[in-house]
Amino acid sequence: MPSSTPVSAIPRPTAPVTAALPPAIPRRSLRRLVGRNSIGALGLVIVLLVLVLAVLAGILAPHPADAEIARPLQRPGGDYPFGTDEFGRDILSRVIFGSRISLYVGMIATGIALLGGTTLGLVAGYRGGWIDGLIMRLMDVLFAFPALVLAIAITGMMGPSLTHAMIAIGIVYLPVFARVVRGPTLSVRYTEYVQAARALGASDTRILLLHVLPNVAAPIIVQTTLSVSTAILSEAALSFLGLGTQPPDPSWGTMLSTGRKFMELAPWVMVYPGAAIMLTVLGFNLAGDGLRDVLDPRLQ
Repeated sequence: MPSSTPVSAIPRPTAPVTAALPPAIPRRSLRRLVGRNSIGALGLVIVLLVLVLAVLAGILAPHPADAEIARPLQRPGGDYPFGTDEFGRDILSRVIFGSRISLYVGMIATGIALLGGTTLGLVAGYRGGWIDGLIMRLMDVLFAFPALVLAIAITGMMGPSLTHAMIAIGIVYLPVFARVVRGPTLSVRYTEYVQAARALGASDTRILLLHVLPNVAAPIIVQTTLSVSTAILSEAALSFLGLGTQPPDPSWGTMLSTGRKFMELAPWVMVYPGAAIMLTVLGFNLAGDGLRDVLDPRLQ
């Protein structure tokens, strides 16, 4: 006797579960950031302007950064909108070229912290046990020191230079990424798609890269944006103390350090690089806050 069960009701074999959940970052996140979050959009505009200045510094700067072309400590106005420094160099040009150094240090130092901290956080959260305890106790040791003091100590031991400053800043902020990544990893490692991938024989490295990392990417992106701003501040502080960028390179921190001697006589020598630091850091912070509002599902 033929069966009366409809063909559509017959269960069909399912494909192996190999894909993770949908990406943690919606495709329209940037559109929502620009269209619905005015504060985040303002930060993004500031960041883009600074990036344009850094990339096109050779075109936009009216004079070479190290050219002594005018009377020292000339007031702002005319051919020198920001005035000149104690050597007769155009401050506007030096501020524009200084954006290159600040963004370069901020991105490289954040990249060091991002790579190292994300790796440690993923391993600690996924493996658990004594490995988790060991990694996080090492991070606690780094957290025990004030960030700037630790950066000064590391740079002092290696010697004052821009490269050593980037390494020191990257080490200082490495524990931040480790903790940011570890928490979501602890939650993700027990989800069904991770368990399915493990049952199908996927290696731990494959699971971490293809299943865990994409689903913890949102807090990493937000923390990266915020860390660039703190790295720029740290570089300015190290250069101010003579441990970062060395003269005559036009670092904003170095300009503040040399300009403090003329603060009462020619305040513009310090005002403009200080304002550049403030606006750049503000832009990255606002952009990071906007990304957090867009990417955090609890705030939708």
